[in-house]
Amino acid sequence: MLDPNWVFLSAALGLFGSLRYAAATVAGRVRPNLVTWSLWAAAPLIAFLAQLDAGVGLPAVPTLSAGLGPLVVVVASLAARRHRASLGPFDLACGVTAAVALGVWIGLGQAPAAVIIAVVADGVAALPTIVKAWRDPWSEQATFYALIGVGAVITLLTITSWEPAAWAFAGYILGLCTLLCAVLVARRRHLR
Repeated sequence: MLDPNWVFLSAALGLFGSLRYAAATVAGRVRPNLVTWSLWAAAPLIAFLAQLDAGVGLPAVPTLSAGLGPLVVVVASLAARRHRASLGPFDLACGVTAAVALGVWIGLGQAPAAVIIAVVADGVAALPTIVKAWRDPWSEQATFYALIGVGAVITLLTITSWEPAAWAFAGYILGLCTLLCAVLVARRRHLR
């Protein structure tokens, strides 16, 4: 187990990855899906507040970073007008589902349940980006997901309490980043 202060490295990796992704967005090398990225900003920020309410402590720091990073990407993509702007029924359905899940948490007011619901909402919000990564793997940046995944591993290695509120978000992030890296690498190889 790592010293709990290692979560600051995890958060820094996430923010560094997000800043790289934002720069790639402004340069036109990636095109974020605004449904996904907006909800990727909202869900972790809500999970962070729930983790604070549950007394999770330092493992909440990377969750805060996981919300602030996508917020930077959304702002950069809107400012540069380099985002996926055409929203189809699938994108809208995922966005509505994730927003409803977040709304349910706000109505529940229970921090441990809130973290789990935020994970579910974040996962649903990820679906449009997973589909986009499959269809156009060059529209995403694998390095971003690798950095975030490493940060999630660091966070998991610092956890001392294995209550779901403490580990669920980091565990989910590790799974999502592993999936997206695998999709991007496999599809790029296949399409070459």
